[in-house]
Amino acid sequence: ILENRRLKVKRSRSKGGLAGPDGTKSVFGQMCAKMSSFSPDSLLLPHRVWKVKFVGESVDDCGGGYSESIAEMCEELQNGLTPLLIVTPNGRDESGANRDCFLLNPAAKSLLHMNMFRFLGVLLGIAIRTGSPLSLNLAEPVWKQLAGMNLTIADLSEVDKDFIPGLMYIRDNEATSEEFEAMSLPFTVPNASGQDIQLSSKYTHITLDNRAEYVRLAINYRLHEFDEQVAAVREGMARVVPVPLLSLFTGYELETMVCGSPDIPLHLLKSVATYKGIEPTASLIQWFWEVMESFSNTERSLFLRFVWGRTRLPRTIADFRGRDFVIQVLDKYNPPDHFLPESYTCFFLLKLPRYSCKQVLEEKLKYAIHFCKSIDTDDYARIALTGEPAADDSSDDSDNEDADSFASDSTQDYLTGH
Repeated sequence: ILENRRLKVKRSRSKGGLAGPDGTKSVFGQMCAKMSSFSPDSLLLPHRVWKVKFVGESVDDCGGGYSESIAEMCEELQNGLTPLLIVTPNGRDESGANRDCFLLNPAAKSLLHMNMFRFLGVLLGIAIRTGSPLSLNLAEPVWKQLAGMNLTIADLSEVDKDFIPGLMYIRDNEATSEEFEAMSLPFTVPNASGQDIQLSSKYTHITLDNRAEYVRLAINYRLHEFDEQVAAVREGMARVVPVPLLSLFTGYELETMVCGSPDIPLHLLKSVATYKGIEPTASLIQWFWEVMESFSNTERSLFLRFVWGRTRLPRTIADFRGRDFVIQVLDKYNPPDHFLPESYTCFFLLKLPRYSCKQVLEEKLKYAIHFCKSIDTDDYARIALTGEPAADDSSDDSDNEDADSFASDSTQDYLTGH
């Protein structure tokens, strides 16, 4: 069982945005520090590798806490709490393709950074082995390199559309030697994170005579700037899966194996849904699926995290490993419209009050998925507007009432009207 202090993560965020020095105070950083305690056999388990205890939060990890830790780490990798990923140059410039994607940070080269990249590789390998997808929006060139493929000039243009045209301007410029030298162009190239890299100790500026050499060195640098980071990630993956076999797949196929589909097809969720305390033809269930149909993909992702601790569905029904999505309707909530839904992420279970109409169901569900993201220590979700707790649950799951019910402190203000 691995302890994790995620409640302190935001308080430890430094001026540079990182959670502690080099992101070591993040959930990802804390888990990475414990990587040496993972035995080789534990990394080969078919389902989950560790049990997690979130300090200060009420969770008995039967699987939901584990999924939540994975989702939390994926979020941290992409929100600046850790130093491993950077937004693409196109994303920084708000132009071209892959604006919302991330690259490995070529400036992250310390021993600590390399260890973090290896742990990232372990997470990727676990996702492949267990069929539990990660929510990582890496650019396709990253997946190509992780699959063992070399980058091409076309790959560079996919993430930095101005790089090659800039080189072509230098290569094909018809200025005289004097005019060219008057431009005073340094013999440097910006790396993916925007830092200028000196390409040669022999030259300080680009001239007509050395510009062909400059173009060659600049392209070569950009094609290989991620090599160290990719090697570390693949080293981590090799602890979990046979990395040489990844060369059988394209970058896109590897991404699908690790991340599943970014779209959340409701027909797949419906196919594994079961119902307790209500018939699937009941109006409440029809309203629920209609609301889910109206949700954006982002909202569906938030719903999955609320109810299962994950942000993406597995690739196929087989990858659910026999796990049903259970919708249970209870009459203990009275009046039902005064209560929020509850979720038990360990059991992929959603408990719904018997709402009076579709509009109320939509309102309560949207509030829950947006604002109820921490483990419920104080049973706020079970407190009615009057402040009185609901009656004891006499359902079959009553023994698991302390398992991963989600709510946030802000829920109390909402429920009590403050």
